[in-house]
Amino acid sequence: MAREVYDCAEGCPVQSTVQFISGKWKSVILYHLLRGDATRFSTLNRAIPSVTERMLALQLAQLEADHLIVKKIGTVSDNRSLEYSLTSFGRSLTPVIEAMAAWGSAFNDHKIEANDNV
Repeated sequence: MAREVYDCAEGCPVQSTVQFISGKWKSVILYHLLRGDATRFSTLNRAIPSVTERMLALQLAQLEADHLIVKKIGTVSDNRSLEYSLTSFGRSLTPVIEAMAAWGSAFNDHKIEANDNV
């Protein structure tokens, strides 16, 4: 999939980044792959219970088309399974995903504190 390189008005570098991680589940998928806690379709599906299998497959295909992840055949107890891993290009998003996770944790803590003060 061809992607634009934005070199225009202020803010466009953010648009260049967002075009790769936009989509309801892409950044969440990248987060789990970065953590290494979910590398197979089934473990990703369990890690993200709100996503449908169809949407997960679509988002994985888009991440693969954008060269952020790679799909390979792995082995689990002598059974062949598909495993996903980040490419070096995908790993370059680590600071972005980690910043999103930190902000989300702070927001969740703030939300809990706000509810406690009601």
